[in-house]
Amino acid sequence: MSRFTRSSLWVLFIVLNVVTANAQRGWDTIPTLPNHYSVRLEAFKKQTVTTGKIMFLGNSITEGGNWKKLLNDSTVINRGISGDITFGILNRLDEIIRHKPSRLFLLIGINDISKNIPDEIILENVLTILSKIHSGTPATKIYVQSILPTNNSFKGFSKNYDKNDHVITLNTQLKKYAGRMNYTYVDLYSGFLDKESKLEARYSSDGLHLNAAGYAHWIEMLKELKYL
Repeated sequence: MSRFTRSSLWVLFIVLNVVTANAQRGWDTIPTLPNHYSVRLEAFKKQTVTTGKIMFLGNSITEGGNWKKLLNDSTVINRGISGDITFGILNRLDEIIRHKPSRLFLLIGINDISKNIPDEIILENVLTILSKIHSGTPATKIYVQSILPTNNSFKGFSKNYDKNDHVITLNTQLKKYAGRMNYTYVDLYSGFLDKESKLEARYSSDGLHLNAAGYAHWIEMLKELKYL
């Protein structure tokens, strides 16, 4: 059996497994998303389609990045939506795929964790996202970035704090599937840790989101790894 055929069968297996597992566990519908999600998605749909560009995809941590300025590239596409989860990205993949990005940097999962969505469901959703992107825009190079640590010494996002075990579990699995699912795993997690295994305070304003220093560090890491 050819490598391409084996890969295709594996993707099909993952997709079928996700559909069945999600339905059995009661996660076959999208959990409630903020109104900001629909507003921003509608704005995306009205934008001119540009293809072959770099895209950053994710939640508020991605949305908060001024990627055009950070990369000195006015063509970079920001597809972050504050409050988004893996179900939300699955719901808007058509808008992502139509741009056929040259490189796509995905960071998603912390909001799923805060909603107590099981780790296996989050992973299955991410793998489905990746298989659909591969199918819709096969030339796109995909970089799956690890979920970042949090820091509970800050106040304001208690649902996201103290769930580091889930973050580590998911990051371990995302690294494991990289070769099989044909994406590059990017370990941002380790580069943002302090000595207490928390998000380095100097990179954040609230223990969850990043500040200017955090985004600069993110870009520096991607450049050091030769991904940008």
